[in-house]
Amino acid sequence: MKIKELEQKLQEINMPKDIYSILKGGLPNEQYCITKDGDNWEVYYSERGNKSGLKIFDDEDKACEYFYKKVEKYAK
Repeated sequence: MKIKELEQKLQEINMPKDIYSILKGGLPNEQYCITKDGDNWEVYYSERGNKSGLKIFDDEDKACEYFYKKVEKYAK
């Protein structure tokens, strides 16, 4: 899955946009994030200025799949 597909799937399951941040970077408060850092993809939960549960991937597909599994439980 690529970023575009991830965004589409999140829309399809009515995921609230305040739950996640895609490719925006930084440390938004209490959001699941997926960002690109050089050749790597980072997936983490941003909380109080920290990256909690940081996972680093060298493959966009794996990062997107992992991210989707982390946030899908919050769909309405």
